[in-house]
Amino acid sequence: MLAIAAGSAAEDAAKFADAPPALPREPVDWVDCLIGTSSSRWMLYPGPSMPFGMVKLSPDNQGDDPARRHWKAGYEYTIDNIMGFSHVHSWTMGGLLTMPATGPLQTQPGPEDDPDAGYRSRFRHETETAEPGYYAVTLDDHGIRAELTCTTRAGFQRYTFPESREARILFDLWIPTEYGTQVTKAVVEKVSDTEIAGSVEMSAGLHYKAVHYQDYTLHFVARTNRAFDSMDRWQRDAVSRDVKALNGRGDNGVCLNFRTARGEHILLQTGISLVSIEQARLNLDTEMKPYGWDFDACRKAARKTWNDLLGRVTVEGGRESDRLKFYTNLYRAYCARTIWSDVNGKYTDMYERVQQLPDPDSPVYGSDALWNTFWNLNPLWNLVTPDVSEKWVRSLLEIHDKGGWLPKGPTGIEYSSIMEASHAIPLIVAAYQHGIRGYDVEKAFEAMLHSQTTPARNHPAGGHVGNRDLQPYLEHGYVPIGKGFASNTLEYAYDDWCVAQMALAVGREREYEQFSKRAENWRNLFDKETGFMRARHPDGSWQKDFNPYGREGGWVEGNPWQYTWFVPQNLPALIELMGRERFVERLNEGLETSSRHDFNAPNDRMSTVPINHGNQPSMQVAYLFNHAGEPWLTQKWTRSIMDRYYGDTPHDGWPGDEDQGQGGAWFAMSALGLFQTDGGCRVDPIYEIGSPLFDRAVIRLDPAYHPGGRFVVEARNNSPKNIYIQSATLNGKPLDQPWFYASEALAGGHLVLTMGAQPNKAWGTGTAGVPPPPRHGTEK
Repeated sequence: MLAIAAGSAAEDAAKFADAPPALPREPVDWVDCLIGTSSSRWMLYPGPSMPFGMVKLSPDNQGDDPARRHWKAGYEYTIDNIMGFSHVHSWTMGGLLTMPATGPLQTQPGPEDDPDAGYRSRFRHETETAEPGYYAVTLDDHGIRAELTCTTRAGFQRYTFPESREARILFDLWIPTEYGTQVTKAVVEKVSDTEIAGSVEMSAGLHYKAVHYQDYTLHFVARTNRAFDSMDRWQRDAVSRDVKALNGRGDNGVCLNFRTARGEHILLQTGISLVSIEQARLNLDTEMKPYGWDFDACRKAARKTWNDLLGRVTVEGGRESDRLKFYTNLYRAYCARTIWSDVNGKYTDMYERVQQLPDPDSPVYGSDALWNTFWNLNPLWNLVTPDVSEKWVRSLLEIHDKGGWLPKGPTGIEYSSIMEASHAIPLIVAAYQHGIRGYDVEKAFEAMLHSQTTPARNHPAGGHVGNRDLQPYLEHGYVPIGKGFASNTLEYAYDDWCVAQMALAVGREREYEQFSKRAENWRNLFDKETGFMRARHPDGSWQKDFNPYGREGGWVEGNPWQYTWFVPQNLPALIELMGRERFVERLNEGLETSSRHDFNAPNDRMSTVPINHGNQPSMQVAYLFNHAGEPWLTQKWTRSIMDRYYGDTPHDGWPGDEDQGQGGAWFAMSALGLFQTDGGCRVDPIYEIGSPLFDRAVIRLDPAYHPGGRFVVEARNNSPKNIYIQSATLNGKPLDQPWFYASEALAGGHLVLTMGAQPNKAWGTGTAGVPPPPRHGTEK
């Protein structure tokens, strides 16, 4: 281990390590980017990014051992060394790792359990800072203090070196990623003594063939604030010194060599693009121009951007741990998904053609699946950041224009076909129903019709499009055993209902009738005898030897017990078929059982528990008691999930899969005491009431969409024990039900809840208090 010289990196560590800020803190100060970074996924990174940033510049220290399949790589809190800082942490995508180092050149990072075998460096968490827009750590083995900040499409790093005649910055072009990536071609050119540029062609799916469609080229430009002495390159273990260029494939990279004085800062700026080197340079020049080489100014701007976004919601009261969890979860809802268009609106489509957006400020986005985001991200964005929802709808329609289909998870602007159904539909419908309509509504409606009526197929640009089980679903009214996943019956029926509600809103009566009828196909799986959803054969006979915890018949990442509750479009009918008493008792018993596992399926065995909050199919269940006339149980269980499933340390942030902001958004909405079981897709959307965590929360409404000023949720006499609503008022009038119309919030208003330690079983209970069914076409 290289000793850190006093007055250099050690002083910088002290200088930039944040002392506890004096209260009151700003919203950004309540975010801890290290929460949940143990046993997490590639996309849950501690390093800096901007909202939906293309650059997600973050430390990596895990390998991508294929024996562990595709669940690891990236940063693991319990590993005490770092291999470098890579620029891309998006689903199925990674690349361009940089690492400052000293001593003899090593071209391999080495394994995480033997840092001396490569260029890795040990570090200590007491030297580590992770906050929105900034990360810093001391690399003990190299005696270097590394600091990171960024803009949307460019990274900015400040390295404080010791005195060394063998100092360098490595650019490793082949690094571990969550699914494993192959470098099929890499080209790097020395442009000047302060700049290099390159392109790296990558193919994902080395360890997980399901993402084999993901081929992309990451272009970059990197520049330093002072001249480097020379550039070396490597191909596997073969090193060439003082070169002008690299042209290779597989394991390769370059390093920039320096001789440094004690305490010397070397600054590194990097721009990236999926389009071209010229576009990467444009991104770098445009976004770094306001800062020059002023690292602290860039860091300050990133902090302000995040504080402005997080500050759209302010909270008072509650425990400090609750505030920490609230703002960290809110942050996660905006950082993991990715802008893939450049600063001037150019991007590369699914055919690898360069396209130009009409409005560069409305970007094209990539992400993992939109699977069940109607229970988390969609409601949050529609309420807090309607501008974000509108841009997402535009992005989905842009992809549809170029590829002919709405995407399911447009990672890297490819048709990933990840997960099930076509849940871009509820994202679009909910935005429209909340007055977010800055796009071609007719085009959006036709795109949704296409998804729900056209058989699935391989896409000519790669990947797969459409609903895989649509044909058997339409033929039988359900997806039979042997023909696909039974659970897709429920997913497709919900999307059908969303299309019906959109048809009703835009006056398409024929489609309204057609899809309203299809939305009731869930009934074809409900077995009245057992009271569960149950798979059926093509001839209509039930699956034999039924086990509600079994996956026979096809239940995607779940079981019949969990999917039985998946009827958000018609809960009154489900409750009637099951029987209200059995509905309430069974659901309550399931939550009691799952609470012993903190509402998470142990070891990702998703079908072994009745309620698995760690995955999407169960995220709505605690709110269903509102629909059965027992809202006090919703208040009890939503608080319990917030307390027990969600943590505030690196080890327990999200025991299951946070999944690119979905876990974070559920917590943020539930902490405000608000939820939308049907995803907000009915013509007259409603908010359902849970049990707010805070004494007071103020949501600053965006006047461009909702000119009501602000919506306030006040919980009087609130505490960790006083979780039950005793009475309520909305805008000064008594509220005797656990729901209200979204329009009453979006027009500005004040919800006051009086809380107590014992449930008030007279408030909002019985059939009089349940949320109303969606409006039908015959109603005015």
